[in-house]
Amino acid sequence: MDSSQFTAEPSSNDTVERDFTVSDVPGLRSSTSGADRAPLMFDVIIAGCGPTGAMLAAELRLHDVRVLVLEKETEPVSFVRIVGLHIRSLELMAMRGLLDRIREHGRQRPAGGFFAAINKPAPQGLDSAHAYLLGIPQPVIVHLLEEHATQLGAQVRRGCAVADFKQDDEGVTVKLADGEQLRSRYLVGCDGGRSTVRKLLGVGFPGEPSRTETLMGEMEVGVRQEEIAAKVNEIGETNQRFWLRPFGKGAYSVVVPAAGVSDRAEPPTLEDFKQQLRTIAGTDFGVHSPRWLSRFGDATRLAERYRVGRVLLAGDAAHIHPPTGGQGLNLGVQDAFNLGWKLAAQIRGWAPKTLLDTYQAERHPVAEDVLDNTRAQMELHSTEPGPQAVRRLLTELMDFDEVNRYLIEKITAIGIRYDFGEGPDLLGRRLPDIDVKHGHLYGLLHRGRGLLLDRTERLTVDGWSDRVDYLADPTAALDVPCVLLRPDGHVAWIGDDQQDLDDHLSRWFGKPAN
Repeated sequence: MDSSQFTAEPSSNDTVERDFTVSDVPGLRSSTSGADRAPLMFDVIIAGCGPTGAMLAAELRLHDVRVLVLEKETEPVSFVRIVGLHIRSLELMAMRGLLDRIREHGRQRPAGGFFAAINKPAPQGLDSAHAYLLGIPQPVIVHLLEEHATQLGAQVRRGCAVADFKQDDEGVTVKLADGEQLRSRYLVGCDGGRSTVRKLLGVGFPGEPSRTETLMGEMEVGVRQEEIAAKVNEIGETNQRFWLRPFGKGAYSVVVPAAGVSDRAEPPTLEDFKQQLRTIAGTDFGVHSPRWLSRFGDATRLAERYRVGRVLLAGDAAHIHPPTGGQGLNLGVQDAFNLGWKLAAQIRGWAPKTLLDTYQAERHPVAEDVLDNTRAQMELHSTEPGPQAVRRLLTELMDFDEVNRYLIEKITAIGIRYDFGEGPDLLGRRLPDIDVKHGHLYGLLHRGRGLLLDRTERLTVDGWSDRVDYLADPTAALDVPCVLLRPDGHVAWIGDDQQDLDDHLSRWFGKPAN
């Protein structure tokens, strides 16, 4: 990259934080006196080392934030469940230089058929260089993201469960299950749908409990593929919660409705699968040798708040919903991308006063929308005549390009537009991986910093160059003069006036350094 056109300064290794007091939070009071507080050991402690926690740790380390990730499990999960990375998550991985490494371990398939499993191909010309689905084993994506975080300097401790915490004006004291106490400036709960952090924080988790449950697993079968395909096609016309799909080396992914809502703490057995297969299909297909077995419900809940003082929530700790549409892991990873640079800015000392509050302001509505679309999809999976009639109608409507495009952009999160105020439609949206001089845009975003892309070659980020990179490129594939990108790739400003740019640099990146 020509250094005269792409400039950047390394961030300082000194960790500073803006003033914050628990009195800023209604109803929250300091819980320990200064004499009782342990010295700060970390800037951020993250509870949970799933995809959300690992991604957040990596994002924080890009800004030299001292991070400890606590994972209650002693070993990574052993079962090989396949998850799907949607378009927006693939873009985020490309923005951090991870996509090639991740893609080696996954299987690409065309985008489409996501909404309620209605089998429609993706519309032509989706606005992304990564308009496909990447299926990847869950343990693999967790390992790759954790490896990425540790290579950047994050610490991960397994077999460590958060038992309690107390926050005060200066930080959070975290007590582990074995009695050890740790101290950090912030705590983030990425510890799943039954989040200990959320419960201890006292944040409400309203929504609906499970009404139906579904068995899911991977196992081998004892009949011919043709027989399976015929039966699946027959039943699948009216029952969208039933399938057997080949999954390499003789194994099948099996999904079948459970008999009823049960205690999810008790894992299902192979006999449970056989019984339900016989009930619905008239045969158990000779299933045997399971790799893993699980059940999921359609519980749908959303945390009332994503932040209370120095404690925040992300991923399944903040929202749970049925897996239809495959949005869960993606929603959590995208939470981490939104939160990481903002929390780092708070710790580094340059965050504008309300920056951290924009995490909830932006991500809570996104989760609300995901919960609503999964509710709708679950209704369309019903075998009752009314929902089936609606499903047939929607199937017809999806033949219209606008309808199909709207739904796939919703599921894959490329349709998200954050509310940054009045302005062109591009404002608040993510910028695709456009062509720029000497490469592609996302190659400039690996370090998690802001970026001014200047087609006029007249503007400057002087005063913010420790936080924002600059590229002068009159040939960039844009139909606007200049854009200011946040570290998560969303367009924060469009224009060509230096004073207006300076105002927006201050809005998102704080006061200039000089």
